[in-house]
Amino acid sequence: MRQVFNEMRRITTRMNPQTTKPMTKLRLLTLMSILSFLGLVARGDELAIGAKIPAVQGVDQSGKSVDLAAEATKGYMLVYFYPKADTSGCTAQACSIRDSYESLTAKGVKVFGVSHDTTAAQDKFKQKYHLPFTLLADPESKVAGAFGVPPVTPLLPLFKREAFLFKDGVLVWRDLHASTKTQAADVLKVLDTQS
Repeated sequence: MRQVFNEMRRITTRMNPQTTKPMTKLRLLTLMSILSFLGLVARGDELAIGAKIPAVQGVDQSGKSVDLAAEATKGYMLVYFYPKADTSGCTAQACSIRDSYESLTAKGVKVFGVSHDTTAAQDKFKQKYHLPFTLLADPESKVAGAFGVPPVTPLLPLFKREAFLFKDGVLVWRDLHASTKTQAADVLKVLDTQS
């Protein structure tokens, strides 16, 4: 899988000899769609309960680097993936967490939302809905790949809606079909069962 990812990176960054311009976004999207359809998208294995959080860095809505493994070393951390910022389902999911943010943080939970969007789109989404937690921009699917989160469909590089709860860097709960409106309630129920 890593070889496929490295080859994709090499292909997409090389210069086109006829135009001496980098590959266009359309060509990159086409290549990603074909590889995804064939099951060759760079994606890690699905995380199992008890697995350590992947050692991966993302970029937040402000363009600042975030080391997820370092953030997860102490206490609870929720990392949830959503397809696209400022769409109805993704907004409902984010607002569910926003509305219960005080309850989540009272239980020591740090929250990170991740989508394929750009930093600018994530920042706009965060500001528009007054989201009090960090949003990570993952247009290259580096974070999603490390978590084993697949695309919604083989033809679109948008992430499937999934959620992962870590305690002291170890996965204690996952929702591979994460809810939109009840995402926070689902997490709070799990926290109530944790010792």
